[in-house]
This record gives sequence, structure tokens and C-alpha cells, in this order.
Amino acid sequence: MESTDTNTVREPGAPVLTGAPLMTGEPLGADAPDLVTVPTRQGLEAVDIIRRTAGQASCAGGVGPVLHDGSGSTLGFLVPPGTADAWDLPGSACTQTNGRGMRFGDASPAAGGTGWLLPPDAVGPVTDPEVLRAALGEAARLIEAADNCR
Repeated sequence: MESTDTNTVREPGAPVLTGAPLMTGEPLGADAPDLVTVPTRQGLEAVDIIRRTAGQASCAGGVGPVLHDGSGSTLGFLVPPGTADAWDLPGSACTQTNGRGMRFGDASPAAGGTGWLLPPDAVGPVTDPEVLRAALGEAARLIEAADNCR
């Protein structure tokens, strides 16, 4: 994890979270969500999968806020604090933000082209990590199958 100042958290290739009001209000501190970053293609598939299955009894919840980076190469899913401690899904990274640069209330990120694909005020509070893990696995399989058909 790279830290460019006291208000920035960044995994290489991940959306930048800064103290420039990503979200306004009181800092979240220890209650701040962690951030799972994945390649955009896989992340978009996962969002679709979660949204399609959200109404099914086997799905614990819908998708929470999702960030995209300025280059369009990664998506970041907000997940409950502590998720990074046990996250081990290949092809993704989970970063503890510890609230650095994260505030809820305003859905307009301002950091280096980072923006919301799904803003906090339009979706649930965070994405359930088990639901996200399953959706990312299914997305990877779909992408592999599509790529093998070419």
C-alpha cells in the first residue's frame, strides 16, 4: 500500500481515496469500510451478478458503493471493516482504509478522476464480502468462457 500523505490510501492501480472530500461529514475512523479492488471488466460483471441475484433468498444483500479509478482500469467495492484481514481472492486486493480520506454524506469524489460507479446514496451501505467473493468468482468464470469462445 502506498501512502502519499496522511490523508491518502492507495493500492497500486486502485482508486485513490483522499481527504479532499471524497465524502463529507465526520471521519469514519475504525468503522470505515475496507476497499476491494478488481479489474474493471470483472468488477462490472460482479455488479451485474449481484444485482441479478439480490432478490434471491440465497443472496445476503445487494451491491454497496463502488468506485472507479480515473484510468478506468479498476473498480473498488466498499466492504465491511475487517474484511482485509482475511481477503485472499486471487486477482483482487483488499485494503484497510481506517477511515483515511473517507467520509459519508456527499457522493462526489474529487480525487484524480476517481468517481462513483454506484454512489453511497443510491445503494446499500457496503457489499457483503461473501456475496462479492461469489460474484467475482462467477464473473471470472464468465469472462474466461467468453474469451475462450473467440
